[in-house]
Amino acid sequence: MSVAEATNLQGAKIAVICNDTVVTYLRDNFDHIPNPNQWDLPGGVREAGETALDCALRETQEEFGVCLSKSSVVYEATFIAQAAANLPKREVAFFVCMVSPDVVSIIEFGEEGQCWEMMPIRKFLTRDDAVPELQAAFKTFWTR
Repeated sequence: MSVAEATNLQGAKIAVICNDTVVTYLRDNFDHIPNPNQWDLPGGVREAGETALDCALRETQEEFGVCLSKSSVVYEATFIAQAAANLPKREVAFFVCMVSPDVVSIIEFGEEGQCWEMMPIRKFLTRDDAVPELQAAFKTFWTR
């Protein structure tokens, strides 16, 4: 079974790339969430019966108001993510999709997080204040 069709993963993240930038957002600064006040990519917890890819696409729609097509996905993998305090780490799907500037122009930032940015990919991969496991997963794709 492909990562996209998996229903046993805890959640999914997706790197939405336009040219040499990626959609990022600064997580809320709450102690009860994993990676507070760090730069992150769209995604979240998978709902019951949902595939990993459907989770990533739904979360992107909820967080950024953008409907991505499954055909825009060019990469899939998994990584181990930090969970909330006192919970075990979890396996999460990681996807990469390519979009046009037209898609970026219609982004409407949702209610989760402090702000968003089309961040240069190299900047995201080298920040000290980005989710480290996600940086590693993205770097695996980017440097291949």
